[in-house]
Amino acid sequence: MAKKTKPSQNKNAVVSPASTSTSSSKLVLKVKSNEGMRRSVRQTKSRETTRAKQKKNKQKIDAKKPKKPPTAFFYFLVDFRKEFQDQNPDVKSMRDIGKACGDKWKTMTYEEKVKYYDIATEKRAEFDRAMTEYNKKMENGDFEETDEESEYDE
Repeated sequence: MAKKTKPSQNKNAVVSPASTSTSSSKLVLKVKSNEGMRRSVRQTKSRETTRAKQKKNKQKIDAKKPKKPPTAFFYFLVDFRKEFQDQNPDVKSMRDIGKACGDKWKTMTYEEKVKYYDIATEKRAEFDRAMTEYNKKMENGDFEETDEESEYDE
């Protein structure tokens, strides 16, 4: 695409003094840089690599591996949701329930939280036992299929 340019429009264009008259003006080709296109190619490649990494991560997940138990806050959240919905039946937004729960958790004393910490530590101990069992089976190569579910999954 050929365009007439003034020296003020294109800094890279070379214009001779004769080009100031209208009859003998030079046509200067503007070359668009490929930088924008390169950037978009880079972004596409980075997206592809992250998707590839996600696929690899999904393949590595072992269904037999024990899942980590929730923290004390999540056990509190279960109890709090029930109470909160009984007191406020019109509030359906998880955002509002979560905010109220977080505020309540922050204001609670340690003595009030101990109940939930105890539950969480029990579940964590069960998880640790299950993980040691799992790791031993992985080292030995034993992959027995069992139908019984672990106690910490609820």
